Amino acid sequence: MLALEISRKYAEHCTLIASRFGLSSFNHPPPIPVKSEGGSCRLRVGYVSSDFGNHPLSHLMGSVFGMHNRDHIEVFCYALSQNDGSEWRQRIQAEAEHFIDVSSLSSDVIARMIFEDKIQILVNLNGYTKGARNEIFAMQPAPVQVSYMGFPGTTGADYIHYLVTDEFVSPMQFANIYSEKLVHMPHCYFVNDYKQKNRDVLDPGCQHKRSDYGLPDDKFLFACFNQLYKMDPEIFTTWCNILKRVPNSALWLLRFPAAGENNLRAYAAAQGVRPDQIIFTDVAAKSEHIRRSALADLFLDTPLCNAHTTGTDILWAGLPMVTLPLEKMATRVAGSLCFATGFGEEMVVGSMQEYEEKAVSFALSPPRLQTLTARLKAVRLTCPLFDTARWVRNLDRAYYKMWNLYCSGQHPQPFKVTENDNEFPYDH
Repeated sequence: MLALEISRKYAEHCTLIASRFGLSSFNHPPPIPVKSEGGSCRLRVGYVSSDFGNHPLSHLMGSVFGMHNRDHIEVFCYALSQNDGSEWRQRIQAEAEHFIDVSSLSSDVIARMIFEDKIQILVNLNGYTKGARNEIFAMQPAPVQVSYMGFPGTTGADYIHYLVTDEFVSPMQFANIYSEKLVHMPHCYFVNDYKQKNRDVLDPGCQHKRSDYGLPDDKFLFACFNQLYKMDPEIFTTWCNILKRVPNSALWLLRFPAAGENNLRAYAAAQGVRPDQIIFTDVAAKSEHIRRSALADLFLDTPLCNAHTTGTDILWAGLPMVTLPLEKMATRVAGSLCFATGFGEEMVVGSMQEYEEKAVSFALSPPRLQTLTARLKAVRLTCPLFDTARWVRNLDRAYYKMWNLYCSGQHPQPFKVTENDNEFPYDH
């Protein structure tokens, strides 16, 4: 509830910024279903982001903008950042039906452009992250406004009607900690692009060796590649307990940032962990990072703020994890990723005690872990988690449901996306 209050304060601040532009409010045309008399031929969906470029958002969503069904959906991308020259920017620019660089324009001008483009559903891919211009949404240039992907939490904004999430990450029992109506995607809400862009990881011919990174060949290797700010004393103490209970093991962490290394080493030593049981390496480039993840035996997730992008990275590498979901959205994403592989029951735990026991028992019973690892690797090209095309079809369905609800004069309401085409218009 505190997080919701904080988000509400930010949302109010965005409304204040918006009001300073002195823009009169936009009058949206009467809501008419797509392909019906006087309606549009296709649903017009706009994406606003400062992260079309070399950023985790584009690494994950790179294929989405071009994968939407063009018979049903017309896509507009509004880029809040300048072209960084990266392959990700070039690709989205090439594949999105309309791509507009609005980085040099003021927020009121961008809002007017969105309105004049007759965008029906406007998607905020930033939320409260660096580079955002949430005041554009506060100006309400589109009749239906949605938060997705950039910010794993509630916006607290009355001008954001929906949050695209899933039943595990945002269960209805926690609906009260969100200001938005919850849209539950089937499987997992968190999309990725590995099937299109990182097939090379599946090639057994180009695997790294532990010795390439100074990692011990003869130890059980736990790993956590999350940014260090996600680690609180409780989880780190649990990791220390695990290391002490599995003497022939080590924990592989990243210098993410490097300034944290000495503090964590000192804390582990004070807990009685041997110095050689903590191993730090530098952050690696994306494809190398994914491939070398498979050198570890088990990923240990951070409950307070999960592995999100990193979680998809390691699962694609075939590395199992242990994760403990709490209440807030950012604490439940890794659990959803695990369930979308089909093996969630074996990786998601219900308490810190169970977390410790699960990690220790995996380390002490290698055949059980080897079986899980093999099964995880075997389903990468078939499980819902990595099926980008299937995921985009479901997002198309979600957008149509939002629009159809709006057209029937109903207030935004929570709904679950079903994997059928009932919401799509029939071609007359």
